[in-house]
Amino acid sequence: MEEEQFTIFDHEMKPIGVAARSEVHKQGYWHETFQCWFVSREEDEHYIYLQIRSADKKDYPSLYDITAAGHLLSDETVEDGVREIKEEIGIDVKFDELKSLGIMKYAIENNKIIDREFAHVFLYQSNRSFEDFTLQTEEVAGMLKAKLSDFSGLWRKNRANIEIEGYELNESGKKQFFRKIVSREHFVPHSEQYYMDVIEAIYRYLD
Repeated sequence: MEEEQFTIFDHEMKPIGVAARSEVHKQGYWHETFQCWFVSREEDEHYIYLQIRSADKKDYPSLYDITAAGHLLSDETVEDGVREIKEEIGIDVKFDELKSLGIMKYAIENNKIIDREFAHVFLYQSNRSFEDFTLQTEEVAGMLKAKLSDFSGLWRKNRANIEIEGYELNESGKKQFFRKIVSREHFVPHSEQYYMDVIEAIYRYLD
């Protein structure tokens, strides 16, 4: 199977060529991703939705992550990124339904990967329920939500733990619902600045 190809950039986001996924993460080339955060309003409270990464994922298995996200291929535009939402969580969203939170530049480096991204970040405001999601089980093991105010407090270090609720799929594909207390360690280690930038941008665009 041919490896995915990504457009690669210099640090000023000027295209410098195309490279295979493995090479991009090995060499630390800058590349583009699409990210979409779902936020709903329930009575007087906003909730932010996150996916639970599959336990079989190579990177950050079982950790909590962006509602839907993925890499943009070399022949794709930012608008094509909505396919990630449909593929990962089964929700049909049109690009014009999204609110752009901007392009966020950040990097994660460890002994496994050098991930340098220009992330096209979007907000999708909806009243979706857990029943609306159809998960791509190779990628996503479940969904959860937290009060946006709690999520904000967690990353601004105003609190060490927050309550979440959601579900994971069991071996039979049935939803197992839960409610529990979690800390920052349960989330994919995007930089704290990234989380704070996203939260601040979301609050600016909320209806």
